[in-house]
Amino acid sequence: MTYLHQFYNFLHDMIKSRGLILTLTKKDLQARYLGSYLGIFWAFIQPTISVLIFWFVFEVGFKSVPVDNFPFILWLLLGMLPWFFISDSISSATNSIMENSYLVKKVVFRVSILPSVKILSALLIHFFFIGFLFVMFFIYGYPLSIYNLQIFYYLFASIVLILGISWLTSSLIIFLRDIGQFVAMLLQFVFWLTPIFWSIKTIPIKYHKILFLNPFYYIVEGYRNSFIYHKWFWEDINMTIYYWGVTLIVFIIGAVVFRKLRPHFADVL
Repeated sequence: MTYLHQFYNFLHDMIKSRGLILTLTKKDLQARYLGSYLGIFWAFIQPTISVLIFWFVFEVGFKSVPVDNFPFILWLLLGMLPWFFISDSISSATNSIMENSYLVKKVVFRVSILPSVKILSALLIHFFFIGFLFVMFFIYGYPLSIYNLQIFYYLFASIVLILGISWLTSSLIIFLRDIGQFVAMLLQFVFWLTPIFWSIKTIPIKYHKILFLNPFYYIVEGYRNSFIYHKWFWEDINMTIYYWGVTLIVFIIGAVVFRKLRPHFADVL
């Protein structure tokens, strides 16, 4: 019951600080691109260029064929865009407390909101690309569907998992600086284990259960189910239960570890 009480207080602090989170998010977006001529536009230019490069390499260079009779560029976008959000959120949130160490020593400041600020910054940029997805599907002649709205469920699901991970990594990195390098390496490893450039249908069935253990598989395939395969998340109830089981465990562990280590942040920093 003690952990549940701590968990409840943790969430209460987050909700109570929502105004401050929005203010810090605005400042974070401004500071991230401060001094550059194009400013915040770089947040949209960089992912767009990355997608165009991969599209050129795989569709023009390797002559990739449509996936399930669907244009490869659209299929690729539905894997790349959620991954951009996931990787940017986790990597930036991991260093959020280190970057704002001056705030840690302020007793009244809720340090737990700092990872949330980074995630919200990445989320605002991701909203732009969600709009971009709808435009691309319109250009290619695919009508809107009620299934498309399901993307917001998968977005919420990814945020809960990312928040739990970032609470854990952002607190541990203060005591073990190698965590930053480990997170970067792990993200690169998980990137290739997630069906972004490849379809699960191309992998031998005997390896499917191993690949399903990757929770980000659920998110990427969920984006594609929302736009391509028109499949509701409850139709694969086993994957949904597994994902939320893993996510809630990570979320609670992250919250508890962060709360336990919080009193020692100022001493180490």
